[in-house]
Amino acid sequence: MSQAAGSRGAATSSAALPTFAVVLAGFSAFLDLYATQPLLPFLARTFDATTFHVGLTVTVPTMAVAAAAPAVGRLADRFGLRRTILTAAVALTVTTALAATATSLSQLIFWRLLQGLVTPGIFGSTIAYIHEVWPPWRAGRGTAAYMSGTVLGGFSGRLIAGIVTAAASWHAAFIALAVLNGAIACVLWLRLPDRPRFGKPTAKARTQDRAGFMGLFTNRRLVSTFGVGFCALFTLVAMFTYVTFHLARPPFNLSTIALGWLFVVYLVGAAVTPLSGIWVDRYGHRAGIAAAMAIGAVGALMTLLPSLAAIVAGLALCSTGVFIAQATTSGYIGAVTTRDRALAVGLYSTFYYGGGSAGSAVPALFWSRAGWPACVGLVVAVQAAATLIALTQWSGASGHSEAAIPETGV
Repeated sequence: MSQAAGSRGAATSSAALPTFAVVLAGFSAFLDLYATQPLLPFLARTFDATTFHVGLTVTVPTMAVAAAAPAVGRLADRFGLRRTILTAAVALTVTTALAATATSLSQLIFWRLLQGLVTPGIFGSTIAYIHEVWPPWRAGRGTAAYMSGTVLGGFSGRLIAGIVTAAASWHAAFIALAVLNGAIACVLWLRLPDRPRFGKPTAKARTQDRAGFMGLFTNRRLVSTFGVGFCALFTLVAMFTYVTFHLARPPFNLSTIALGWLFVVYLVGAAVTPLSGIWVDRYGHRAGIAAAMAIGAVGALMTLLPSLAAIVAGLALCSTGVFIAQATTSGYIGAVTTRDRALAVGLYSTFYYGGGSAGSAVPALFWSRAGWPACVGLVVAVQAAATLIALTQWSGASGHSEAAIPETGV
């Protein structure tokens, strides 16, 4: 066996790649971002606040993520990916702990803002780390590991917050999350190596990357993908933010801990989503989005039924639809961009999390006027808009790419 072949075999060895560390990085990045969702009815009672104002504990950090993602990506290129990931992990630990010291809703929102600002340092840098450390023929496995971490982190953060708040207080919930973040930061310091890059960009390539910023907006299919991503996270955040208010009211009267357990339906989507790749490979990205949004719309409409079992099943379908849409749009970015893919992902993240911010704020207007049915109507309308964008603006070819770019999680 040649030396080159031997090197490739070593590089592709699962034991030689920091898969566990990447899973933990994804877990940490989304442990805190949506942790207050199951607490919203409780926080509204605690602070005597409106649904809109307590919803800012979700809206503000996602807005901060959307605003900071491109800038943090540039900083990571300058200071190093591993250093950026570790710094962000420590900063997230500190800001989460400081959130526990809040004595008012405005203070809590402020600390949530800081949490959002430091979060892209983990998820954005980890995605870039995968594509630089993993060889191209194994990058998909690294991405899958990262995606698993983000789903588990998002679910765990909500569950921990709900359980600890019910057992102790919301302050204790943030302390518990901070301790877990700190432990993960320590493991990342020990288990995340600083590896050489595969195909490190030259100075000329970096200049082309900066020059390509505006050029990306001339790519109609890419810009339409930004719109689909915006709609996807809008529907997920809108559904899972305002359903907590719906289920906290009669006739359901769910407790804070029960609302925390509600997010276990995410695991259904996490299990089903990998199978969607077969559908997209066979029928194309447009069919993938149409199927995803149809599943999500059926799930959203099921939550109008006066049955808790039907609502839970509907939420499982809705989250599954969004996860399939995430996988489809992620693959499509790789299919329609032949250069500046990292920059394309950064811009996509801005629109994606912008959709999440809108999804936590805009439905408040509908909730205050007509309650949960109005929120569901809004969600279905946004799902229809995403489908229309994909069917009219995307090409019919599947365009599957070896370098398909992953989404940054939920």
